[in-house]
Amino acid sequence: MQKLEVFQSLWAMGLRHPDKDERSHEQNFAMVAEAGYHGMCLDPSLSTLAFYDETRELFDKYKLKSMFNLFPKKVNEMKPLLEFAKGFNPAKVNTIGQVMPIGVVGAIPVIYRWLQEADDMGINLLFETHRDGILNDLFYTLEVIDNIPELELTGDLSHFVVDREFSLPLSLRDQSLIRRILERTDCFQGRIACREQVQIQIDFPQHQEWVNVFKAWWQQGMRLWRQRNANDATCIFLCELGPPSYAITDAKGYELSDRWQEALTLRRWAQEIWAELDEEFALQGK
Repeated sequence: MQKLEVFQSLWAMGLRHPDKDERSHEQNFAMVAEAGYHGMCLDPSLSTLAFYDETRELFDKYKLKSMFNLFPKKVNEMKPLLEFAKGFNPAKVNTIGQVMPIGVVGAIPVIYRWLQEADDMGINLLFETHRDGILNDLFYTLEVIDNIPELELTGDLSHFVVDREFSLPLSLRDQSLIRRILERTDCFQGRIACREQVQIQIDFPQHQEWVNVFKAWWQQGMRLWRQRNANDATCIFLCELGPPSYAITDAKGYELSDRWQEALTLRRWAQEIWAELDEEFALQGK
């Protein structure tokens, strides 16, 4: 039977608080495990490998699975990052590639090289829809996936909402473009944006229209995922509410909301959507 697993991002556990010290890796892992998450996601570049290597034993200790967002800044940096990730037996490996050719023609050989390096190690490498990355722009990404039919995505739709400055109500055209992304999305990331801000507070009344848009996208994406995957496949939803400056702060540097509680809410919403799809597919005899 298909199942959903929800991960938390170690980066998202960062405080960057005017009055508080950062938690240790041990404290973060204990907190995530106690809350009942299935795993933790790491975000290494070559310069931060030592920092993330400190977490290696904590995955077994706290019975958490691993996931990776890799940040290669040069074409030849992907292979050592993949080797590092493989040592953790990851559930998913994703990249926000920092090599950014201006044209799609330049991006295609880079992506194929990275896909081949991952395949040689037995890794299914996903590419994230993310600004300041090789899939920086929605239209650019659509061109890329048209040219690389085997490419699978990690869908962080918040970046495309800001990238294209989507307005409400969403047009049929914009909805159809997002559907094309969802048709190629293998992993979902939990963050809600509006057309001007990449991460908004999910319980503020003025943001509820965007909350509903993202929940509908996640439902559509998970439905499409379930239709094309095997009966025993596992879908991963990553809660990734970033610290400041992703999180909006007041004049004194205090965040306007509690990101930890918001992440738990995002997890609940993902689980509720999945349960609704369980009922939908059961009625269809799937």
